[in-house]
Amino acid sequence: MLNRNRRKPFIVTTVCLLLVGLTACKSEQAAPVKTRDPADLPLETPITIRVPYAYQDIELPEGDVGDDQFLNRYIKEQTGVTIKYSWEASGEEQYVSRLNLAIQSDDLPDAFIVNREQFRQLVKMDKLEDLTDYYTKNTSQLVKKFYDATDGNALREASFDGRLYGLPNVAIEADAPTYLWVRQDWLDKLHLKPPSTIDDIEHIAKQFNEQDPDGNGKADTVGIPVNKEMLFGEKTGVGGLDGVFNSYHAFPKSWIYDAQGQVVYGSTQPEAKMALAKLAMWYKEGVIDEQFVLRKEYFELIDTNRSGILFGPWWTPYWPLSSSVANDTKAEWRVYMAPVDKSGTFVTKTAPITDHYLVIRKGYPHPEAAIKVLNLLTRLERNQEPNQSEVKQLRTTADSMSLQLRNYYPFDLLLDYPDAIEKRYDQLLLAVNGSLNAESLDTETKSLYDSMMLEMEQPRKSIEAWSSSQAYLYGGEVSKATKVQTKSLFYDTTQSMEKYWDELQQLEYDTYLRIITGELPIEAFDAFVQEWESRGGSIIAKEVSEAVTTGNNS
Repeated sequence: MLNRNRRKPFIVTTVCLLLVGLTACKSEQAAPVKTRDPADLPLETPITIRVPYAYQDIELPEGDVGDDQFLNRYIKEQTGVTIKYSWEASGEEQYVSRLNLAIQSDDLPDAFIVNREQFRQLVKMDKLEDLTDYYTKNTSQLVKKFYDATDGNALREASFDGRLYGLPNVAIEADAPTYLWVRQDWLDKLHLKPPSTIDDIEHIAKQFNEQDPDGNGKADTVGIPVNKEMLFGEKTGVGGLDGVFNSYHAFPKSWIYDAQGQVVYGSTQPEAKMALAKLAMWYKEGVIDEQFVLRKEYFELIDTNRSGILFGPWWTPYWPLSSSVANDTKAEWRVYMAPVDKSGTFVTKTAPITDHYLVIRKGYPHPEAAIKVLNLLTRLERNQEPNQSEVKQLRTTADSMSLQLRNYYPFDLLLDYPDAIEKRYDQLLLAVNGSLNAESLDTETKSLYDSMMLEMEQPRKSIEAWSSSQAYLYGGEVSKATKVQTKSLFYDTTQSMEKYWDELQQLEYDTYLRIITGELPIEAFDAFVQEWESRGGSIIAKEVSEAVTTGNNS
């Protein structure tokens, strides 16, 4: 565990190692030529595929319109697949809503990304293509390596009766925790100590609100931005409040063991009530954004540098902190393992092996087209694409829009090794301190190394270089640090969930929101628990407990 007093020296040492070693390790040796995987070759006959496109914070280069954009043209060139958007959605919430409507109206795109609930629903409705044989024949060795790293667990979660109905993502273990990202330049200007406890965060947020840390002479800084979802549960996300709950040993949206060893739902436990009481006070006092319910996009406070504190995972520099730096090159963000619990321990959760799936509608004649695109996107994401000069131009184009290339992917299914972040962080440290020749790094880690070099030599010249170097420099460090992680016991659905769960989830969301915003007193939590139990919660809890006991808890 890195406590507040030890943390800063460790970061400084790490940064010094990186900055001292980067120049010494740079080399101009060419990478060896590799034989192309047959699965990565383009289709012999061109194929068109319709996909829904979920965008966020997107801008197209001049001349590009809709699906006729620079990355889709590259995809067509490399795979023979023409991408057409069946519809577009702004953000994940709108995407899920529109996809649910498409499912209900039986108007499915050719290929699309679904969450676990949608996946099981579509399998039950017999609306998905069986991908078992296509996986064997068309999936690249790179993609298969990531699935193999889960010992087959990821593919099992996407299979029914021994047949594969979707290609799952592979959760990176480092993606689970929620950390605290803070404007370090604002801390330094106001002579504030780095945060560790709940009280530290509260004090810093109030000082940021009151002391004009950006120096513009205006009272325009705002408290901690909050995503309207408030809680992510299984995995983390940007702007969630999971970290506050975890510091009270509360795990909303997760099935956990209580002190007596009973399987319980975390959202209804006394620890959650304690966290809600603190958040209600924070809302009242402006520690968290008082307009988060009405604000169109919470991340606009980061884009415009009106807030200097944000809850988010290790990868937050990729988004939305990259926009903060693009708009203010003086912005210096650092990450802290905060808030800790009363004993000074950082408590968080683990992530499920997978929770999203690339699926093909039943009847679409060319499932191999979607797999070809996935192969290519995975090569791009993992920096394994052999056409380096063309890829460099793609990234330059995205960078000119102050965005990551990933923002332009027609669909986004992350594939990596479960322990990828920690391993790359270790490799980077070895390379920059001279213990490992940078040319011996794998392609992706070498690319990260080069980004760190670019950021050191020409700070803020490339937003992509800044994002990746900061994510691994600081986010990689906290990912390696000791922490207590609670595992959710159940990710599946039960029979009664089909009848009660949607209403119970809405009841939970409404109650939490109304307590935090002061519309309901904290005492309303007890009435919520009773109502939750009486409206099917007790029945579901019994079913989940039985599933966990019998081992049927995937």
